[in-house]
Amino acid sequence: MKQKTSSPRAVVIADLVSSRAAVDRRLLHERVVAVLGGADRLGALSPLRVTVGDEFQGAFAGVGQALHATLWLRLMLLTGEPGVDVRFGVGWGEVTEVDAAGGIEDGPAWWAARDAIVAVEAEAARGGLRHRRTAYRADPQAAVPGPDPALVEALLVCRDQVAGPMSVRSARLLLGLLEGRTQLELAESEGISASAVSQRVRGDGLAALLAAEQLLRGV
Repeated sequence: MKQKTSSPRAVVIADLVSSRAAVDRRLLHERVVAVLGGADRLGALSPLRVTVGDEFQGAFAGVGQALHATLWLRLMLLTGEPGVDVRFGVGWGEVTEVDAAGGIEDGPAWWAARDAIVAVEAEAARGGLRHRRTAYRADPQAAVPGPDPALVEALLVCRDQVAGPMSVRSARLLLGLLEGRTQLELAESEGISASAVSQRVRGDGLAALLAAEQLLRGV
């Protein structure tokens, strides 16, 4: 059977952090499946899906889309019940279809994503970078060059540093803002004042994260 190679795309490999310590791994798996099932808004080229163990993956037309997806997915899983953190590797390059019926793919994009997720796990083991959760790599031989990895990585380091220490409530607020909800709507759903929401948006760096997100979505 002849293998098909796609034009360059952005692929994502995700891995749950410390999931082996979960009290109920079946419930955690059901939570991940539910989140992926409601991820139509992300515009993946094919449905996001669990692959093996604690990993899931997907593919997007552009790196900006993929990076937005990583933030939305992380916030959804952090703020759910049970809550769990996630690390991501994003890769840019060609994808080879190995088995169309089984949905099995290979190629430089997936190799780059694997390199990225291995790298970000290693970086997070260092004290000063313990909040690192997302990394990006690109195949330098791709027919269409991807965004500069150094520039994208610089933004991701800062994004992770701000998002990592935030409380679950702040993560819920950031998620709501990403989805287009107003601060008043969020205050009502959280049972707090609009002033309290505004203070968190400013004090916890949510406004800066939203601004950075707009920049990243354009790469």
